[in-house]
Amino acid sequence: MNNKSTPNYFSHESSYVDDGAIIGAGTKIWHFSHILAGARIGENCVFGQNVNVAGGVVIGNNVKVQNNVSIYTGTTIEDDVFLGPSCVLTNVTNPRSQINRHDLYEKTVIRRGATVGANATIVCGVTLGRYCFIAAGSVVSKDVPDYALMVGNPARQKGWMSRHGHVLSRESFVVDCSPSVVGRSSSVVDRSSFVVDRSSNSQQPTTNNQQPTIFTCPESGLRYQLTEDRSSSIVNRSPLVVGRLSNSPQPTTNNQQPTTPPSPQPSTINHQPSTTHFLRCLDLDEDAPLPPDLAKGTRAYDELKTPHVKEQRLGGVRSEV
Repeated sequence: MNNKSTPNYFSHESSYVDDGAIIGAGTKIWHFSHILAGARIGENCVFGQNVNVAGGVVIGNNVKVQNNVSIYTGTTIEDDVFLGPSCVLTNVTNPRSQINRHDLYEKTVIRRGATVGANATIVCGVTLGRYCFIAAGSVVSKDVPDYALMVGNPARQKGWMSRHGHVLSRESFVVDCSPSVVGRSSSVVDRSSFVVDRSSNSQQPTTNNQQPTIFTCPESGLRYQLTEDRSSSIVNRSPLVVGRLSNSPQPTTNNQQPTTPPSPQPSTINHQPSTTHFLRCLDLDEDAPLPPDLAKGTRAYDELKTPHVKEQRLGGVRSEV
C-alpha cells in the first residue's frame, strides 16, 4: 500500500508504506523506500532514498538512515543512531540459498547515538555500544563498547570518540578533578583552569598536583572519564586516575603515585584502550538528548582535529537528508 494520507509523517509518492507498519510523528521517508508491515519506527526519523525496513525491525526516535540501506528483521535501533550511505546490516551469519533460516534470524542491536559510516558492514548478532563510531568501510563482527572508535577489516578499536564525534586523543586530555570541577553540572565546561602537559613524551598528562586524567571533547568541552565500572555515570565521579592507554599503568587512587609509562615515539603511539575499561560522560545524562546549545555544530571537523589524526578520514558520513 502506498500510504499518502497519514498526517503525522511524510512519505514521498514513490515510497511504499505497508499496512501494519507503525511510524511516529515527524518522520520523513524519501524516494523509492519501502517500509514493510510489522516495522516500528519512532518520531522525527529520516530515511533517504532506496531504504528498506523489514517487518519486526524496531527503530527509535531521531534516527537518520542515508541512501541505499536495508534494515533486516532482527535489528533493533535505539534513538539518535546514524546509518551512513550504503552501510550493510545482516541477519544470518551463514546464509545458504538452499537452507531456510527464516526462524533463525540473529539479533543486532545498535544502541543510542551510534554512528555507522558509509559502506561499513555490521555482521549480525552483535551489539554496537552507545555513541560508538564505526569508520567508513569497516567490517564489524564483534560487540563494540560505548564510545569506541572502530576502524578496518576486521574492525579494531583505535580509540574513543566523543558524543560530538571527535577523537578523544592524547591532545584532548584535560586534568582537573578538584571538587569545584568534578561537581560541575553545566553542559559547557570552562577549561581555563586545566593544566595539560603536552611537552612530555609520557602518555600520562599531569597537573601540578598529579590530579586524575580526563578526556575533553574539543568541540563541546564535555568531559569523559575511563572507568572499570560499566555502571559509572555522572553521579559517580570518584577521582580515580584513569585515561589508561595501551602499555600504561593500572589506574590508581589519589593515595598512590602513578607510574610513568614507557615513552613511545609520537608516530607509533597506540591509542587502543584496554578492553576492561568503559568511557562515560561526566557532564551530561547519556540517556538524554543533547541540550539545544550543544545540538548544533558550529565548526567543521577538520578545524578541530588534534595533531595525531590530521591525516585520518574517519566518517564518510557528513551529508544529511
